[in-house]
Amino acid sequence: MNLITTPIADLLIVEPKVWKDTRGYFYESYSARAFSAAGIDINFVQDNQSFSQRGTLRGLHAQANPFAQGKLVRVIQGSVLDIAVDIRTDSATYGQHYSIELTGENHKQLWIPPGFLHGFLTLEDNTIFTYKVSNYYDKDSEIGVMWNDADLNINWSADVSSESFLLSDKDLVLPLFKDFKSPF
Repeated sequence: MNLITTPIADLLIVEPKVWKDTRGYFYESYSARAFSAAGIDINFVQDNQSFSQRGTLRGLHAQANPFAQGKLVRVIQGSVLDIAVDIRTDSATYGQHYSIELTGENHKQLWIPPGFLHGFLTLEDNTIFTYKVSNYYDKDSEIGVMWNDADLNINWSADVSSESFLLSDKDLVLPLFKDFKSPF
């Protein structure tokens, strides 16, 4: 397993070693030993999974303390454009985002520590997305920012028209970044 740094501190790309043969493939999707060796001592307490059609946009979400979550995200089937936004107020990259395409074929994962908003756009029908989280979900701790906030300037995708994005009612009424008060 290879942990690769991104331009945003503590946000890591995880590339597992994949063994392929005529039967298919095998890989370790998580190794506590590899994370610990990288200085990340995390206890995952819950696994979440979503199934979405092409054009589904989920985000940008996080949970405030004491229910803040670190997330290890990956795609089992299909593909997504995955986005993490740094909302750590003491960070040199506060308000900056990182995007990566995660697919069932490339097996890449993203480690998103607490202090980041997270969202993704499905690029294919029947996409299965999974995330390991370091804290339990708490509805009262939900926070978020509008997905298309001009200040964040996220390029969601050239492959899917934003007019056809499928969003939840909750995601349509999130605040703008300039009105957002980060708890981190």
